[in-house]
Amino acid sequence: MRKYLEEIVKRKDLIIYLIRSGLKAEHRNSYLGYFWWLLDPLIGVLIYYFLIGVILGRGGENFAVFLVIGLVAWRWTSTTLNSSAKAILRYSSIINQVYLPKSIFPMTRTLSQLVNFSFGLIIVAIFLAVYGIIPGWQIIYMPLIVFVQLIFLLAISLFLAYISVFVRDVDNLLSHVTRIWFYTSPIIWEGGRMPDEYQWVVDINPLAQIINSYRDILMYQSSPNLVALFSIGVASMLFLAMFLYYYSKNEFKIIKAL
Repeated sequence: MRKYLEEIVKRKDLIIYLIRSGLKAEHRNSYLGYFWWLLDPLIGVLIYYFLIGVILGRGGENFAVFLVIGLVAWRWTSTTLNSSAKAILRYSSIINQVYLPKSIFPMTRTLSQLVNFSFGLIIVAIFLAVYGIIPGWQIIYMPLIVFVQLIFLLAISLFLAYISVFVRDVDNLLSHVTRIWFYTSPIIWEGGRMPDEYQWVVDINPLAQIINSYRDILMYQSSPNLVALFSIGVASMLFLAMFLYYYSKNEFKIIKAL
């Protein structure tokens, strides 16, 4: 395990290259290019605000800010899931020619989407300014929440990338799983609107806790649920360590499957 981690560190130049190339490839052939990093979350907010806030009339106070925080955090999650599932398969030609720690590929997908997430925070800041919402001192928890979500997504990306090598149907199922996850998380609706008998869905949903934490510090000037964040962070680090160990012992199976 130690040698495996040292091998990953030695490949830091490759990791940086994969992150940069992944970012360039996203909008390489589009006219607006990197501007989509800002435009994409903005369009999502406008669509859901019109459908829920205007047509259905169910948006509450500062609903646009509520939406943009949830959608920006969700975009990091969904893009990481979709891209990491194909991460190893995408570089199969390189993997078969040169030895590289296979865990590098899904991890770089998560890190590249972190860059996209940082641009989404610019849109969040604009909405906060437009609605006159000034975060309190609780903003100091922001790096902690981002770190917890990062570790959480790294663990998931390693799992999906490995499973997808052996079960190619995962990619097809993932779109349905993410759709269910989207609607069972308080992204476009408030968690308190769930019927009491289904409130447990929000309580055990790690993403729901993370998104609510963002809203607590940015919208409501209150401290996040530190117990929930600590639990998610510790569990994610344990799973991350377990998956890295599993990769170090079973990478030869990946080569055979490819």
